[in-house]
Amino acid sequence: MEFRSAEGRYDRFPALAADLVQRGVSVIVAPGTTPAALAARAATTTIPMVFGVGDDPVKLGLVANLARPGGNATGINFFTAELAAKRLGLLRELLPAATRVAVLVNPADPIRVETIVGEVKTAAGMIGLQFQVMNASTSREIDAVFATFAAAPPDALFVGPDPFFYTRRGQLALQAARHAIPASYAVRDYAEAGGLMSYGTNITDAYHQVGVYAGRILEGAKPADLPVQQSTKFELVINLQAARTIGLDVPPQLLARADEVIE
Repeated sequence: MEFRSAEGRYDRFPALAADLVQRGVSVIVAPGTTPAALAARAATTTIPMVFGVGDDPVKLGLVANLARPGGNATGINFFTAELAAKRLGLLRELLPAATRVAVLVNPADPIRVETIVGEVKTAAGMIGLQFQVMNASTSREIDAVFATFAAAPPDALFVGPDPFFYTRRGQLALQAARHAIPASYAVRDYAEAGGLMSYGTNITDAYHQVGVYAGRILEGAKPADLPVQQSTKFELVINLQAARTIGLDVPPQLLARADEVIE
């Protein structure tokens, strides 16, 4: 196996993908980021590629359609931005009096940002929430965003789904606790790292399926014949210890609906 990481620098993906193509690998796997998948797709139309993306792979141009991908790529669509309305609804249940939400996104992935902000705008308008978009693509910028909250804290923080944020989930949880800001995240790993609440796809299952598809291709299957899989399992995880840290009482009805409550 040849491993490559952009280490949060999404502009490095094209060069990394080109290097793998030059090395003549048998299959390229881009399990968790849209920029990586697009870079691999642009680098080759012949080497099989398995992606894992939270955006619509048809709109991204990765496949012709979900049932019959038709090219050299297939993979998993694990949904992220499409769950914005559900996550905002859960925040409203958690904080009925909330009126203003900060939305943290990574400008290094403009396609995802556009989708997330669009979904948040629609959902927020329907439930009467104001929102402010905050940008961060480095650890320092994350700290800087929270520093601005000292003067004007939002009622809640909506952390957009992003692989870089995922690698900084401990930092995000710590800063949210330090500033006593209730925060919502996209996957359970944030809650396990000390975050307050997460709702979304089980990413471990999605990554496993990416590996299964890569294995099938190495055994002779063609990406064009492997339909794009879409996640069907979503989970709500609430960290009660994080809630206690910021002095927040979680409504009993919300706790009852949680798939897991971390004590």
